Amino acid sequence: MRPVHGYAILLVYTPTVKDVIRISITSASLPAKKRILTVCVRLFLEKGYRRTTLAEIIEKAEVSYSTFQNIFRAKDGVLTELAQFMLSNQFAMARSTAGTQLPPIYVYAVETAIQMTLTELNENLREIYIEAYTQKEASDYIFRETAKELYQIFSPYQPELTEQDFYFMEIGSAGIMRGFMAHPCDEALTLEKKLRTFLTMSLRSYHVPEDEIKKAVDFIGGMDIRAVSERVMHELFKALAMRFEFTL
Repeated sequence: MRPVHGYAILLVYTPTVKDVIRISITSASLPAKKRILTVCVRLFLEKGYRRTTLAEIIEKAEVSYSTFQNIFRAKDGVLTELAQFMLSNQFAMARSTAGTQLPPIYVYAVETAIQMTLTELNENLREIYIEAYTQKEASDYIFRETAKELYQIFSPYQPELTEQDFYFMEIGSAGIMRGFMAHPCDEALTLEKKLRTFLTMSLRSYHVPEDEIKKAVDFIGGMDIRAVSERVMHELFKALAMRFEFTL
């Protein structure tokens, strides 16, 4: 999920997550919503979003079908909840990584670069992001919240645009983001080329001058983006674990 593109940084883990993450669920101690979310985090990461069935979630969370429907309605409702959590953390971590001395467009560059890198670290995580950008409820939440950030970052370049205008633009840039996420890196499309291409396209769409685009792209190119992304993943997972009372 991207926060901006987003967010979420959600449910993040390394390719060896099965070896390092163990989530225990005590049905007596957790409310139904937390039990459902805890189960979904584990299953989405271990099996993937699509292969996780509603019947499996209900069984492992020890809730009835009616209870699940009352809380989330359907499986994509869980995805929306996770997207909300992801967005609440995503830009803050990007700002921390970019620092306070750099122009705001660097926050956008760092956030989107991290998000796209995360999807290269694990296929189940890639699927979660793609689904979040596809499902209507989750994607609309991402678009609306991201538009607020885009307005703050890019309105100096296009002062005539409103926050709603940036919402519409986010629909387009998120589509580009989703397309790149769905296409795994290979010998031709390396991670570096993917990030450079996406950032150049998206920053141009927000009318950022070419010299500023080059500086932002070069900044990302000079980072060890994989190492940064792995660090972000661990930090985000700790935050998720604290919120939903995981045992790691």
